[in-house]
Amino acid sequence: MQVSRRKFIQLSALAGAGALLSPALAACGTSDDESTSSTASVNTSVATSLKTNGNLEKTTLRVGYLPITDASPLLLAHATGAYEKNGLQVEKPTLMRSWNTVAEAFQSKQVDIVHLLMPMAIWLRFSKNFPLKLVAWDHMDGSALTVKDHINSVAELAGTTVAIPYWYSIHNVVLQMLLRKEGLQAITLGEPSVSGKTVKLVVLPPPDMPVALSNDSISGYIVADPFNAVAEVNNIGKVLRFTGDVWYKHACCVAVMHEEDVVNNPNFTQAAVTSIAEAQLFAANNKVEAARLLSKDGGNYLPQPLKAIEYAMTHYDHSEYVPSGAITHPEWDNQRIGFQPFPFPSYTQELIKSLRETIVEGDNSFLDNLNPLTAHQDLVNDNFAKTAIEKLGGTEKFNIPEDYTRTEIISV
Repeated sequence: MQVSRRKFIQLSALAGAGALLSPALAACGTSDDESTSSTASVNTSVATSLKTNGNLEKTTLRVGYLPITDASPLLLAHATGAYEKNGLQVEKPTLMRSWNTVAEAFQSKQVDIVHLLMPMAIWLRFSKNFPLKLVAWDHMDGSALTVKDHINSVAELAGTTVAIPYWYSIHNVVLQMLLRKEGLQAITLGEPSVSGKTVKLVVLPPPDMPVALSNDSISGYIVADPFNAVAEVNNIGKVLRFTGDVWYKHACCVAVMHEEDVVNNPNFTQAAVTSIAEAQLFAANNKVEAARLLSKDGGNYLPQPLKAIEYAMTHYDHSEYVPSGAITHPEWDNQRIGFQPFPFPSYTQELIKSLRETIVEGDNSFLDNLNPLTAHQDLVNDNFAKTAIEKLGGTEKFNIPEDYTRTEIISV
């Protein structure tokens, strides 16, 4: 199918199309010794500081984001005044067009906090030795595998090309789980074939995906909303499976800050995390209003139409998605997207194990000797999320276990 120039422009506008990814992230040039932290002692000292000194070490917070609903807490904290309430001065968050751009801006310290794909944060920390700290989950679920209307099963993806947002992403992990179940092999080079049971994976910036689907460049894409909703409301594709229906309440994007801020500016860091947690509570309880604030009708943070954003925040209709197979676990208490800040250790550990089974471009040998338990301790500081949760009413408010533990549930 050929797409007219007018239709292409319309779809580009709806999706918020951006520039292509740069070839690779710049190496940060940080040595192992410089980037390795004494996690236990750092976390303890931070917790002590938070209890004894409430003054912010600095007040200006620079926020960067990709225009997806995953970024909602970072954006709604600005829209609702949560940052200001917690003593922070925040200019309007800076919109970026690709994951490479977000990561490069963070590495070069143009911004203080961003949301990153959690596997990407793992890659930056342990492959590139970049000194970052994961301080909170940004959201749960909120992604899907969207395909052309004539495709009714994962098996029918054989011999086609599917887009992912980044090699190190939960999207790539879940997609390859689905492919393996059907006996399909993901490839990164060459042409896919039905007889060979191969599916070619390509990286595309999320804003480019709906256009690529509509002009038949790809058969599907797996990505965060609202780009799945964009396809649905514009009748250019359908959701084949929600990722949260494969991995129960998984993290996708996480909030990361510079390790030096976490260590040297704990009250500044706490103010940022508390603001995010407040925004998560707002989003969880006011999804329609949250969609409006994110859209051009509100704060103009996301370029997509309000209809698509609201659809992405609210539409998880069992009567529609269970018969189609997009939801296979109606008994799970899922929503299309959920919000809570605590970074569960069990998820980090299971994610690292799953990444080892996931095909990516480039060298992923850093995963071979990465201990999932100690990796979580090095990557994550959960004191800030816990403090925010307790300040805002406790675990019950966020619908998470009181003991901050859970068992990962994966059902392909």
